[in-house]
Amino acid sequence: MPNRKTKSQAHTFVGAIDQGTSSSRFLIFDASNLELVTYHQEPIKCLTPQPGWVEQDPNEILEKTTLCMEKAVEKFEGLGHQKSDIKAIGVTNQRETTILWDKQTGKVLHNALVWLDARTQETVDFLLKQYNKRQDCLQEQCGLPISTYFSALKIRWLIDNKEEVRQAIEAKRCMFGTVDSWLLYNLLSNDGKIVHVTDVTNASRTMLMNIRTLKWDSSLCHFFSIPEHILPEIKSSATIFGHINKGPLQGVPVGAVLGDQQAALVGQKCWSKGTAKSTMMQTKKCPIFIWLFFHEIGTGCFILYNTGEDLAYSRNGLLTTVAYKWNDDDAVYALEGSIAIAGECIKWLRDNLEIIPDSQSTEKIAASVSDTGGVYFVPAFSGLFAPYWRSDARGLITGMTQYTTKAHIVRAALEGICYQTREITDAMYDDSGVRLSKLKVDGGMANNKVFLQMLANIVGLNVSAPSLFETTALGVALAAGKAKGIDLFELDDEDEIETKMSSFIPRIQGKEREAHFQAWKKAVIKSFERFTPPFNIENKGVHDDKSHLSSRAIAWATITTLFGVLLYMSSHHH
Repeated sequence: MPNRKTKSQAHTFVGAIDQGTSSSRFLIFDASNLELVTYHQEPIKCLTPQPGWVEQDPNEILEKTTLCMEKAVEKFEGLGHQKSDIKAIGVTNQRETTILWDKQTGKVLHNALVWLDARTQETVDFLLKQYNKRQDCLQEQCGLPISTYFSALKIRWLIDNKEEVRQAIEAKRCMFGTVDSWLLYNLLSNDGKIVHVTDVTNASRTMLMNIRTLKWDSSLCHFFSIPEHILPEIKSSATIFGHINKGPLQGVPVGAVLGDQQAALVGQKCWSKGTAKSTMMQTKKCPIFIWLFFHEIGTGCFILYNTGEDLAYSRNGLLTTVAYKWNDDDAVYALEGSIAIAGECIKWLRDNLEIIPDSQSTEKIAASVSDTGGVYFVPAFSGLFAPYWRSDARGLITGMTQYTTKAHIVRAALEGICYQTREITDAMYDDSGVRLSKLKVDGGMANNKVFLQMLANIVGLNVSAPSLFETTALGVALAAGKAKGIDLFELDDEDEIETKMSSFIPRIQGKEREAHFQAWKKAVIKSFERFTPPFNIENKGVHDDKSHLSSRAIAWATITTLFGVLLYMSSHHH
């Protein structure tokens, strides 16, 4: 168990706001044994006014979050507990999602632009053309490629397209925030004192924070033409942000804020540096485990490995991000691979095609056939993230015959997520030169055993999943208890959370695995609208293994070969 201070061990609880893309939740954990006591969850609507556009109502996000807090506390008291025993609250949230609002009235200036919203592609193209720059030109400063994914592009689009936003900026009344900032503005501001804050993990996903200094960077703000006065104050992940201003938890301190992937990293006990037990790669030389988080069913998938206090840059489209920062300690960094669409393709099969009744049924349906019958599903609904960063890619299902059934398509959808994961583990190997030995899985799809076996087969690694699926909320609860002044948890090298794991080992041979992977790569190529090379980052002194061809290299070799064949056939035809 994590080390705790001796005070109030028997009757101390920690709350966690978990605001995700498809729902808001409030969970309450027992600080003495980290068991989940109770929770309440409410769904959040996603609005899609145009293809590729994804919005949410910030007021719904706030209202559903406060409702979850009220309902969870009711259940907590119904179990015989006292709400006064909840000593701290942590906030974890969907990252990059962008909200602008009026500082004085709190009125939102536009719906939230969700992280997977792709409307800013024209803004990306304009900036690259205006400055005559590569997509990775800001990587040294912010760790990220110029992409529709990140907040700066969304802010820029709102400024360019919404008069109300421009007027609020001119009047110095506009506030920007990711979801954490919006919630804290409403939950903590009191008696005329406006709270406009974020933490380093969320700020590291905006493209506006300098990844080294952990401060807003004036040159980055200038690049995107975004005024610094709209930005929140950046604080550590674990520190007292303020106290809840109303409701049943009035007066309770908010002790932590973490982006959702980083919170799950903490919940998976990845705070111990350099230990073989860690589920993350701690340095380039010390390897071993990487951690894979499937966002709530309906959204994305993220793969991280921890690089400690050292910054690491990828040449394969992986992101440099802040893992966490405790109080006055130095920040800890990570490399991250992001997949835009994972569970979303399952949701699409359920809601749009209506060929499955619910997401849980995919396990049984996929198991009813032994393979996909040659069908491949590339779920590029909003482009492809790492390692390609291709916003022009579009989803496709290929290889269908009259033999194909819905079971083959469902199985191919699950396999598509696995192949994208393989792409990122290949990129991590290409960057580090270290063969990963284990994949630890968490999140909405980690309880699908058929999927986990597919993942082991396709990636070629042992896969394990924890029995506790609430690691995101647990992570931010632990972080809140780590805050100076709350001091419930140490989270030091001796801390250990015992977690039961289910394990899956690869059941197919390497030759068969590679043949399927090459067929997947051909399907990916077909999803590209433009015939240009995929995203590439220059070699920044990372280990180079010439005997290893990354999935990115294989894709481009295949594309040029196909193009050569087409040219040859065309010349002979004429």
